[in-house]
Amino acid sequence: MTASTDIGTTTLFDSATFRSVFRRHAAGVAVITAPGARPVGFTATSLTSVSAEPPLLSFGISTGASAWPTVSEAPFVGIHILGEHQQDVAATFARSGADRFGPQTAWRTGAHGVPLLDDVSAWLVARVVARIPAGDHRIVVAQAIAGDPEGPGRPLLYHQGGFNALRH
Repeated sequence: MTASTDIGTTTLFDSATFRSVFRRHAAGVAVITAPGARPVGFTATSLTSVSAEPPLLSFGISTGASAWPTVSEAPFVGIHILGEHQQDVAATFARSGADRFGPQTAWRTGAHGVPLLDDVSAWLVARVVARIPAGDHRIVVAQAIAGDPEGPGRPLLYHQGGFNALRH
């Protein structure tokens, strides 16, 4: 089997197979929020630590996501690491058309107007430094400016199309 190293070459690789491969990759679950006329948020499994100095992170967001118009202009975002006790929060922020900031969601306004979810394992507020085109997504790079790692719970994972607790 050969692999093309030319990223500009159109490939015929099946996107369903690609998604199936990544269903086997367990990932931590985060919720990204942004302030706007109405706060927005979405569940993400693409959160990555990029650099410790300066403290940079990245996440991907589809340009078709309902949160994208707000995230595309927001100077600051909130990053929330969910605990295993928050499967319902993950599902709410993943569901299309859900009232994500309705009565079922405990949250407050943090620094720079960023919506901060309550009871998460950890959270950050970050300043967006880049939005990089990547296919039908954008990779958002942001610099952490505030945070708290002391929340409750063990991590929530996403694997094989569902939310799971970490097992020993």
